[in-house]
Amino acid sequence: MDQPYPARNVCGIFDRLDAEWAALCADAAVQAAVTDWLMADHLADDLAEVTGAWVRTLGPAQLLAALRPRDGVLSDALTDAVLRALLRRAAGQDRSAVLAARIVVQAMVPAAVRMARGLARQGRVFDDTSHIVVVALYEVARAGGIHTRPGRPAANLALDMLRRVGRELAREHERLGDDLALVDDYAAPDAGPAERAHAQWVQSAAAAARLAPARDVGVEEWSQARLELLELVLEAMESGTLSPSEARAIAWHHTATPVPDARAARLAGTTTGGWQRHRSRAVHRLKSAVRTTV
Repeated sequence: MDQPYPARNVCGIFDRLDAEWAALCADAAVQAAVTDWLMADHLADDLAEVTGAWVRTLGPAQLLAALRPRDGVLSDALTDAVLRALLRRAAGQDRSAVLAARIVVQAMVPAAVRMARGLARQGRVFDDTSHIVVVALYEVARAGGIHTRPGRPAANLALDMLRRVGRELAREHERLGDDLALVDDYAAPDAGPAERAHAQWVQSAAAAARLAPARDVGVEEWSQARLELLELVLEAMESGTLSPSEARAIAWHHTATPVPDARAARLAGTTTGGWQRHRSRAVHRLKSAVRTTV
């Protein structure tokens, strides 16, 4: 744990993270530290109940089980509480902060893999992108800006990670003088590397938040106006102004080819009229939030 940033390695960074994780789970000192954290944060009893473990044997494996529920969605109150507690510790300056951040990284590996694969499909080298993504995730965990923020901590982590990756890609291509070709379809032709990286961040974040309809999206879908709307909606989600459902209600409707209200209502498990009212309230909340910040 003395090396904060995972190094590139022939086995791939995600393989290395998994190997390190197995070693951490087998380390008695790490297990004892995690147990003490959970006891101090009054989370041990709840975590022991949902994982079926004895309180004094709680360790990294049980933390990961709570942070990655079987359905793959970080959704319940205990998951959020555990993640916030880890992020609070990760923002510290001692050795335990490094361990806490490392556990956060392992919990978010599936999201990091999806992001790296998405960038690889658009023309980047998977191993290089994977390293950028993992380092960004670690830095966001250590930055201390998540655990005090409203909204879902995992969603906030993913959004901040995307932002940091976008900035790093922009810096990289400015240094090399290359085009950021992977986002050429999503930005204006005369945009510079920073603008293109930002556009790619918005597109990736929107996909991660399911703000883009679940179908093939044409180039016209990602006009500058569309990107600006999605960024506004993403920021409202991050601040807690909009729930994920409210954000989708806006994003699915205000697009070149809107999702029909009847279909969106079925996906949301409500009526067409209920979905329309839901969207109307979401638009009102977003407009009110925008007015208070200008």
